[in-house]
Amino acid sequence: MCVKAVLDTNIFISGIFWPGASYGILSLWKKGKITLVTSQDTLRELTEVLSDFKILLPKDKIQERIDDLARNSILVEALEKIRAVPDDPKDDIILEAAVAGRAEYIVSQDKHLLKMKEFRGIKIVMPSEFIALFPNLQKE
Repeated sequence: MCVKAVLDTNIFISGIFWPGASYGILSLWKKGKITLVTSQDTLRELTEVLSDFKILLPKDKIQERIDDLARNSILVEALEKIRAVPDDPKDDIILEAAVAGRAEYIVSQDKHLLKMKEFRGIKIVMPSEFIALFPNLQKE
């Protein structure tokens, strides 16, 4: 069983800079225990956020992370424009990637996405909830 998930930008930021559930999710991905789905739009957003984040990373380190994500994820192109998050339309790119990649989960800390709980059968969960759903994946 390989779970397919889209990670919101805030999960990458948390997982890169701090220990915790988001870091654990990135570790599961790096070990090949979960499959990430991403798109050019989500990669672009992540690049912008990392480039302007309060904890500065060198541009080459940012590019390394983006390249790693692009190489080791299912890279999809949005098949449709989704308008489902009126309070924060930028979040729609996460839904678009999840739908195009037939993801089972969206992992986010964004209140606009989380209050939806589900979109077209794709569950939207916090990082700690996601980790708790798959205790067997954490075993070596």
